[in-house]
Amino acid sequence: AAVAPRIPPTRLALHHLDVNYSLQLKDLWPSVRAGLLCEQKYGALLNSFSPVDRITQELELLNATDFVSEASKKAQRLQWAAATEEAERGESQSRERPGEGRTAMQAETMTQAEMPPPLLASITSNIKCYTFPRGDITRFRPARPDTLGLLNYYLMDAASLLPVLALNVQPDDLVLDLCAAPGGKTLALLQTGVCGHLAANDVSVSRTKRLHQILHSYIPKEIREIVSVMSCDGRDWGQLQGGTFHKVLVDVPCTTDRHSVMEEDNNIFHKRRTKERQMLPMLQLQLLMAGILATKPGGEVVYSTCSLSPLQNEYVIE
Repeated sequence: AAVAPRIPPTRLALHHLDVNYSLQLKDLWPSVRAGLLCEQKYGALLNSFSPVDRITQELELLNATDFVSEASKKAQRLQWAAATEEAERGESQSRERPGEGRTAMQAETMTQAEMPPPLLASITSNIKCYTFPRGDITRFRPARPDTLGLLNYYLMDAASLLPVLALNVQPDDLVLDLCAAPGGKTLALLQTGVCGHLAANDVSVSRTKRLHQILHSYIPKEIREIVSVMSCDGRDWGQLQGGTFHKVLVDVPCTTDRHSVMEEDNNIFHKRRTKERQMLPMLQLQLLMAGILATKPGGEVVYSTCSLSPLQNEYVIE
């Protein structure tokens, strides 16, 4: 052991992913592997509590676009296309069976109420996250403070915004971010502008300090009053405040695939952390159960990871 060459945890991680994900993803794995090994692509989450018009113009001049609104527009186009196709199918059937179906002309005059609801329409107008085009990994410049001292955008992996969009917070919802630090998703939840109260928890005291810093850098004092930051073991939330929240985000600790193959520091594949890594699915299950127990009847829970591992995703849900 003393003379054997030290294998870096990034190499151990990549070998582990090669063995497992090549079986899971088959022909897709080479392109996914290349994506994991590419430089991380960031999005700029605009701070709606800071004047955004000027920064929006700056980002659009750089050829960045708001992927949230683009996704919403695409969803609406797909909904309209599906509705039109269904109407035309009905028109075709009505030729065979007069008096049945809906004509294409009628489809064009469908009322707003008849159309399927736009994708998360209640919050997409508030959440804006700019990214550069596919294949462009240009770095955004550091955020700058406005006249009130609030930073104008927060740089984060754009995919990290997806669990927040999926949570679909509604006006006055009581929301729990069970594993909140370092704070990007907590900040995004506040950008919706509709949280009645937001409990942000993380078991690590040092990470909750980072969360406090982010809130002070981006959120006005009067808005911070609706946020409770705590440092508890998330597995205990079901007993602490059971049946309390309308929406719960359970963004659990995981193998964090990209970090594991790219960064030596704090790498879960370090040999000293083998037992911790093996116990992750059990920890994730316990956190998810606590999140479910913390939710009101009829409420909603989003479970998310930064890993492609079925053990940490589908199997935890099952």
